[in-house]
Amino acid sequence: MKAFAITISLIVALALALPAGAAVVGEEIAYDDAGLTLKGYLAFDDALTGKRPGVLVVHEWWGHNDYARKRARMLAELGYVALAVDMYGDGKQAMHPDDAGKFAAEVMQNAATAQGRFEAALKRPQAHPATDPERIAAIGYCFGGGVVLHMARAGLDLNGVVSFHGSLKTQTPAEAGAVKAGILVCHGVNDPMVPPEQVGEFMREMTAAGADVTFAAYPGATHSFTNPDADSFAEKFGLPIGYNAKADQRTWADMQAFLKRIFNR
Repeated sequence: MKAFAITISLIVALALALPAGAAVVGEEIAYDDAGLTLKGYLAFDDALTGKRPGVLVVHEWWGHNDYARKRARMLAELGYVALAVDMYGDGKQAMHPDDAGKFAAEVMQNAATAQGRFEAALKRPQAHPATDPERIAAIGYCFGGGVVLHMARAGLDLNGVVSFHGSLKTQTPAEAGAVKAGILVCHGVNDPMVPPEQVGEFMREMTAAGADVTFAAYPGATHSFTNPDADSFAEKFGLPIGYNAKADQRTWADMQAFLKRIFNR
């Protein structure tokens, strides 16, 4: 009993010695665009002091889900104020690829709608007291990768964007001098949804626009290679996607280096 009491006392003492509020804080937030309620998730480390950069996380075509929130928390652990955005409205999620494709098309076929919802989300981290509003980036996965590239093409005032296995094609190519954001594209070499022809067209477009682009290709990686759930989705729905742990780790490290560069951290 004496040893047990000593152990409890030691645990209590250690707990009291830890800094208060060191854990990442996650907050569900609601915002709106054109009368549509959008449901996001904001994450930050409240133990840090001073202003820090903000990063938006744009979800895959499945919608605003736990995977997008996980990435927001991971960014918060790195010292950013991160917002997992909602591009579909009301936190809507797809349970089947047919619905996912429909939801994604409804957004991407209307450039003004996509930009309006993105800009509505952008205001949230910019207004957060922990964020330096002059230092904002966006990352996106699959559908979200295409979204953040669209925002770069549109000339939004972002420090940078990162696309993970995102679509590279567009109906509105970037105009010369329009792209303000630095761009990092993380592409799976074996991705059948983004064939070499699409990669070539994208690089020619970016060169003509004078954009600052880093294109990184990862051998053996296919579509959705950063999502551990990709294998189960592939099996359930017969999709040509799959998780690649090595590529996932490499791209996350490459993203961190990119963010440090654009934010001068």
